[in-house]
Amino acid sequence: MFPAVKLFVGFLYPDEDTLSSALDRLRALWGDVQRVSSSFPFEHTDYYAQISPHLLRRFASFCGLRHAGKLSRWKQQAIEVEKQSGTPRRINIDPGYVDGARIILASTKDHAHRVYLRDGIYAEVTLRFRQGRWLPFDYTFPDFRSGAYDAFLDLVREDWKKERREGQI
Repeated sequence: MFPAVKLFVGFLYPDEDTLSSALDRLRALWGDVQRVSSSFPFEHTDYYAQISPHLLRRFASFCGLRHAGKLSRWKQQAIEVEKQSGTPRRINIDPGYVDGARIILASTKDHAHRVYLRDGIYAEVTLRFRQGRWLPFDYTFPDFRSGAYDAFLDLVREDWKKERREGQI
């Protein structure tokens, strides 16, 4: 059996129209959206200022379980959707996955705590699930470290558990 995971995406975006357009494109690639989080103000870094000086963060998870080995492909597809948003891009899309033990995010940026996958894509264990809660690492992004997203990530983890039990692989 392959490592079955729950695909989810983190968005940084300036307005709801930009998010809606990106979600439509991702639905065409990955199927139905299962959950969408509420929006969170994103003020943790100015790294994405070229998108907009004022950004929102939101997450979406997709129906069904997927093969973890497709993370690199998902990131490449997300980059294409970002490019379709305009020049410069109007949205940042970071795919990742949830399983029972961890949150993995894809990145195009190398760092000591990231593992190379293929085609310029790296993977990072961003959070781990222990003793009933999400725990950060010393390198975990400040917004993930804050715990603000934990309730949504808990729901996605519960969806993963339910789909595993039901054999939706």
